[in-house]
Amino acid sequence: MRRRIRLSERTGAALAAVSLGATFGALARYGVTEAVPAGPGTFPWAVFGVNVAGCLGIGALMATIAAGRVRHPLARPFWGIGVLGGFTTFSTYAADTRSLVAHQAYGTAVGYCLGSVAAGLLAVWLGTKAPVRP
Repeated sequence: MRRRIRLSERTGAALAAVSLGATFGALARYGVTEAVPAGPGTFPWAVFGVNVAGCLGIGALMATIAAGRVRHPLARPFWGIGVLGGFTTFSTYAADTRSLVAHQAYGTAVGYCLGSVAAGLLAVWLGTKAPVRP
């Protein structure tokens, strides 16, 4: 026998916020990757930039929420999980790295891997240090 799962009103609102935010984030990422395409074996600047910008954004968002500056219960689902989750992309980062290796751009692949992680961590840290207005 199947058990029916009932969503609370709050859960439904959070799911809607995540879905809407993810739509905006994914469309923004698509726009950036179309504007700055990467050729075979070349550094994928668009995805690198999107992921680093997303890390900066999540750092700033979490710092703002932790400081109590944003209290709306849907802020984190919409902005953090939705917009920034839809904007950033680990899977494309992995696929781009594989593509660089397939095109024998080994140095670029290593630089992209290590640079993405280092820049992402630095961006999150900088985001947490961003000034938060009262």
